[in-house]
Amino acid sequence: MKKLTFLLSFYLCVGCSHHQRLSADELKSYEGEINAWHAKRIEEVKAPNGWLNLVGLHWLEPGINPFGSDEKNTIVFPKNKIAPRAGYFLLKDNVVTLVVNPDVSITANGKAVTSQVIFHPDSTQPILLSSGTLRWNIIRRESKFGIRLRDDESSLAKEFTGIDRFPINPNFRADARFEESDSSKTIDITNAIGQTTAQPSPGTLVFKLGEKEFRLDALEGNKDEFFVVFGDETSGNETYGGGRFLYVKRPDANGNTVVDFNKAYNPPCVFTPYATCPLPPKQNVLAIKITAGEKVYGRHNTTASLKP
Repeated sequence: MKKLTFLLSFYLCVGCSHHQRLSADELKSYEGEINAWHAKRIEEVKAPNGWLNLVGLHWLEPGINPFGSDEKNTIVFPKNKIAPRAGYFLLKDNVVTLVVNPDVSITANGKAVTSQVIFHPDSTQPILLSSGTLRWNIIRRESKFGIRLRDDESSLAKEFTGIDRFPINPNFRADARFEESDSSKTIDITNAIGQTTAQPSPGTLVFKLGEKEFRLDALEGNKDEFFVVFGDETSGNETYGGGRFLYVKRPDANGNTVVDFNKAYNPPCVFTPYATCPLPPKQNVLAIKITAGEKVYGRHNTTASLKP
C-alpha cells in the first residue's frame, strides 16, 4: 500500500518534470541510489567526528581562561569527566596556549602535555586535546576563538536512531543550468551566532520545478561539488527553521548539472546547540515547499522561520 501511495503521488505531482517518466526499473535504481546516499549520511553523523557527541562550545576571552569541572571555572567542562581544576587556556595575540595543572592527565594529538601552543594562525596541523572520554579542539570564527568539546559517551549519540525523510520523489530532481559569475562575486552569509561574512560565489544554479523557474546562489564546496544553503516553505515546520544543505555536482563542459533535493540534509545545528551553522541568504529561500530530503530532527526545530 505504501508503494502504491508513493507511485500515485509521484505521477500526480504538481511539480512534474520529465523525471517522472521513469520506468519501474529506473525508479527502483534511483531509490536505491538515494537510500545508499542516506545510509552513508547517517554513518557520517554517527562518526567520532560527527555532530552527535558535541557537548560544549566555549568562547575564549583574551587572557587566562581557567577550565575544569568546577563551576567556578571560566570554562566549565562536564562533571565527573575531568579534574575540577584542570588548568587554563591563554588567549593572546590570536594564539591559544594550554597550561595543564599538576596531576591532571591531558594529551595533545595522543602525547601527554603540560604546556603547549594549541592554536596558532600560521599552523597547518590541527591539535586534538583529550582527557578520558572528552575530546576538544580550538575553532576560529572571524575574531572569536572557541573550544569545541566532544564526549565519546554523550547521551545524544547513544540515543540516536536516525533521521526522518520525505518519501523519495524524482520530481524534486531537476536538470540545472549553471550561470558562472566573475571571480569577484561574493554573497553575504550569516551564521547561527550572528556573524556575517562575504563568501565567494562561483555562480548561480538555474532550474525548474514544474513550470516555475528557481535560482540558487552556490558556494565553493569541494573539487567536485558546489555547496548550497537554502530554505523553502517547509522551513520552520516540517524541516529545520534554519534551512538545509545540499551539494551539487560541478557542471559539465556545457554548463549542465542536476539539483537533487532528495539529498537535502540538516545542518549540524539541528542536532546540537554547539554548532555555528551558516543560514540561507535571502535569495536562496525558495517560494515553494520542497517536500524532499531530510525532515527536522528531534526537538531542535524552533529557529526563526525563513520566508522570502
